[in-house]
Amino acid sequence: MKLSTIHHIAIIVSDYEKSKDFYVNKLGFEIIRENYRPQKDDWKLDLKVNDTTELEIFAPKNPPKRPSFPEACGLRHLAFKVDDIEKIVTELNDMGISCEPIRTDEFTNKKMTFFFDPDNLPLELHE
Repeated sequence: MKLSTIHHIAIIVSDYEKSKDFYVNKLGFEIIRENYRPQKDDWKLDLKVNDTTELEIFAPKNPPKRPSFPEACGLRHLAFKVDDIEKIVTELNDMGISCEPIRTDEFTNKKMTFFFDPDNLPLELHE
């Protein structure tokens, strides 16, 4: 068996418009598809991360809260590779999105930091 790339990552959000604004207008992901699903009474937004990976945003009514932070079983965080972490942190701060202090990953020796989406899903920047 050969699994070559990640096709998509799916997350569930509590506020569709707030999350759409965050991921599209602030983080800059391009919309591929945006669909209201009447049978589920929710929205599904597909965003382009890069040429091979998509981010799927699902927005059902009243999703359950994350059981604990951040060590719940399941998705721990999403990590995005960046070339210049200081530049990205400055851009996020300019938009009112605060980041944790930049630190060095003890295993890769690369710079990294975390920030959070509107539902407090941890997002990592990794140089």
